[in-house]
Amino acid sequence: MSEDKAHAPPARREDDPSAPAVGANLRRLRSRRGLSLERLARRAGVSRAMLSQIELGRSAPTINSLWKVARALDVTFASLVAQRNDSTPVVLPAAEGKLLTNHKGTFTSRALFPLGERRRAEFYELRMKPGGEETAAPHPPGTVENLVVAAGVVEIDIAGAGHRLETGDAILFGADVLHAYRNAGVGEAVMYLVMTYASDVG
Repeated sequence: MSEDKAHAPPARREDDPSAPAVGANLRRLRSRRGLSLERLARRAGVSRAMLSQIELGRSAPTINSLWKVARALDVTFASLVAQRNDSTPVVLPAAEGKLLTNHKGTFTSRALFPLGERRRAEFYELRMKPGGEETAAPHPPGTVENLVVAAGVVEIDIAGAGHRLETGDAILFGADVLHAYRNAGVGEAVMYLVMTYASDVG
């Protein structure tokens, strides 16, 4: 997928309080690894200007951008968007979920877990419009995705091998390779994904 364009729709509302958290998390994680903006930009395959705007809280990154940055930093996706690090039980109202979208607006991801810094497993609800496609860069070595299709028909390409999943079908695969999802049905596709890392990252 090409790098996000300047005119891409925002992944979050402008008044969403999580936007500053992404910038602060990115700045902290980058500094911890001793990376300059320019070096991280080269690693992630995104522009230095975009990273700077994200750190300043002036740009709302898309899912694809955040995955690229997380991969370049060798951290979990959650560590970039975390606002809290609390182990106490918490209800996650659907209306208040952190919804991220790709730059075309055809694919959305909602975290179904409290966004803390360190964890080995993450749980997501994924939705894709008819004809929608989303390509994911390889995740850290040892990462595994366990995905089930709750509605619709989805085709998944994993390192060049295609797999067709219909409603109720599930798949388990190593996600440290290039992989892509495509809605092959006529209606919205709904998926639930558990991503497990080899070790705590972040």
